[in-house]
Amino acid sequence: MANNKALDGKTVIMRLELDTQQAQFGKAATAIEQAGGDIIAIDVIQTGKGRSTRDLTIKVSEQGTTQRISEALAELTGIRLVNISDRTFLLHLGGKITIQPKTPIQNRDDLSRVYTPEVARVCNAIHEDPSKAFNLTIKKNTVAVVSDGSAVLGLGNIGPYAAMPVMEGKAMLFKQFADVDAFPICLDTQDTEAIIAAVKALAPGFGGINLEDIAAPRCFEIEQRLQAELDIPVFHDDQHGTAVVLYAAMLNALKLTERKIEDTRFVVCGIGAAGTACTKMLLAGGAKHIIGVDREGILTRDNAYASESWQWYADHTNEERRSGGLAEALDGADVFIGVSAGGILKREYIGRMASDPIVFAMANPEPEIRPEAAEDIVAVIATGRSDYPNQINNVLCFPGIFRGALDCRASHINEAMKLAAAEAIASVITDEELSPLYIIPSVFNQRVVEEVRRRVVQAAVDSGVARRQVRD
Repeated sequence: MANNKALDGKTVIMRLELDTQQAQFGKAATAIEQAGGDIIAIDVIQTGKGRSTRDLTIKVSEQGTTQRISEALAELTGIRLVNISDRTFLLHLGGKITIQPKTPIQNRDDLSRVYTPEVARVCNAIHEDPSKAFNLTIKKNTVAVVSDGSAVLGLGNIGPYAAMPVMEGKAMLFKQFADVDAFPICLDTQDTEAIIAAVKALAPGFGGINLEDIAAPRCFEIEQRLQAELDIPVFHDDQHGTAVVLYAAMLNALKLTERKIEDTRFVVCGIGAAGTACTKMLLAGGAKHIIGVDREGILTRDNAYASESWQWYADHTNEERRSGGLAEALDGADVFIGVSAGGILKREYIGRMASDPIVFAMANPEPEIRPEAAEDIVAVIATGRSDYPNQINNVLCFPGIFRGALDCRASHINEAMKLAAAEAIASVITDEELSPLYIIPSVFNQRVVEEVRRRVVQAAVDSGVARRQVRD
């Protein structure tokens, strides 16, 4: 049964089984209405001697309504609540993706060419020259979306089975936005060496690897090792996708507030995978003044940290060697970047920042501060949510980056390609369009993928990682 709290504020479908000798449907309808539900459709699924099964479509608008309905029905004799679902759950029945052949098999001749015996000629051609796998198999256009389920969205370590719907959704986005065929692979292990071995074993069938929702610090080593040991692009989207889109939005925010990146003072809150990658992107783009803050406060080279990634961070940021917490870090800062936890940025903290501050509160589902709580004292505010302007969404990045990497058969996705992708995203918004409420394009802007692809291919060629010349 679906989580009742997750189903509030929408239409739900409840399947009821009635013992018609003990209960009448009217009792169920009355209980639902009294609990705050509005029945808008009734479908009889099955009837029999003494039994009736019905699906009720119910509109629920208040928090807790679904739970109240469930409890009210449980008190009725002869009525059993079989299941609760909604449009989202129904969409996921049987999964969200499928595999279709590119050509039908209609006769023996077709069968012989796609399978035995003619396929043997293709196999031998690849055996003699393995690089032909890029042209003669799905490797040319296929990405593996790999997760261990240890850091899923805002849900945390929910494991490989529960992570599958997210990976399927990622595969859908690859296909719709960039025509990249992607397949979800959730591994039933959270051991670093086992994950690396599994991905390497799977790699022959794919042209790229998108690592997804793998917890830090394990994700750093997994990506670094796979980049070194495979000859296809490996990209941890939670790190680099977030960093690319953040940097794209930051370029426009800095332009809007007439700041130069090398003079801007940044505070990054949340030094995990995304926070570290965002910092590295800013440094690559020319930033010189960055302070990182996490649970232990400001990271400083005056301290020694057990975390290797934190130690690197402390050694490469905070040149003033500030100490304290988030409030102290924000004294005189131009930019707040949050990839941490909801509600931790207080309005009074923003008051300690420089004039016309930029706030990127990207924690999901609850940002570090809600826009309505700060929009009157900031120059620009962005979040990770779709219900506010300026959404920092990885969908702007990964489809175009992989489209470009696959098209030029890049061996890696390097820093030059990521910077090119960010600049491409930022460039989609013209100077005339740029405003505090519009610093980053919509994920549905059709120009984004093509512009990202074009610039990524050029960056791959210029940096020497492209293995195929692209002719548009």
